[in-house]
Amino acid sequence: MSEVLLEVADLVKSYGSRRALDGVSFQVRAGQTVGLLGPNGAGKSTTVAIIAGLLRADQGSVRLDGQAIGAGVTAAKRQIGLVPQDLALYEDLPARDNLLLFGALYGMPLAARRQRCAEVLALVQLSERAGDKPSTFSGGMKRRLNIAAALMHDPRLLILDEPTVGVDPQSRNAIFDTLEALKRRGCALIYTSHYMEEVERLADHIVIIDHGKVLADASPAELYRRLPAQAALSLSLAAAPDPALLAALRAQPGVTRIDSTGDQLVLRLHSQEQALPVLLWLQNQGVAPTHFATASTSLEDIFLNLTGRTLRD
Repeated sequence: MSEVLLEVADLVKSYGSRRALDGVSFQVRAGQTVGLLGPNGAGKSTTVAIIAGLLRADQGSVRLDGQAIGAGVTAAKRQIGLVPQDLALYEDLPARDNLLLFGALYGMPLAARRQRCAEVLALVQLSERAGDKPSTFSGGMKRRLNIAAALMHDPRLLILDEPTVGVDPQSRNAIFDTLEALKRRGCALIYTSHYMEEVERLADHIVIIDHGKVLADASPAELYRRLPAQAALSLSLAAAPDPALLAALRAQPGVTRIDSTGDQLVLRLHSQEQALPVLLWLQNQGVAPTHFATASTSLEDIFLNLTGRTLRD
């Protein structure tokens, strides 16, 4: 197992009488992608701001490779790259000059900046547009240049806050390719998103927070095991089933729950392998579904199970 690169310990932060963080702790290892999830107002943005050194915690600590991250310029903060949700680019400066400027802010010598600029433009697949201004770029291209800017100083930890908002599928896949390449090189990633399918693809560890507390801190496989139902079987019947059939169906091996609405049934199962025996049992009872579909437990199921379904503003 790789070394612990980032250690977040017992973070507490209040805004007046509202406690935004209440003892948040987790770790990120070198080469690991951690998906940081939570509903609106859960404390994600506050957590990210404290890790990046933009905000001071009331209590607790953040350490990168053993060094404390706090106020002012520190060696630890120089090892962090931040990709904010709002684009941080100069629209009327060519892409190359944007990157050279960000490199200068980190005190990089000109020769090193030019070399690194070429490397990160190639990584985000924008080399051919190096001389063009971001004002001429698509939304997806701007997002990729935003990532390149955060990579100029070659950080060991990259924090990405909703990096695919408003981009097309091709640009989204290009961003994923970039992040997977960074991970292979040993860069640690913290990825926040409301798109659960993105986190399922990228993250090998997931932290879910709500009301300022950590509700889950585990690998995807461990989280999937938390829900009693690991799969679902959706059925459309020719007519609404009678109560006796439903009672018998609930007694079938592997069936953990049945949701019935008219002629529509959703069966929760321990595993997808139990879907076929259930379908054969229904056939033996003279019940032939007009349509059926299977699905595994998703990260969205887990997220809603932990945080609830109440709408957040």
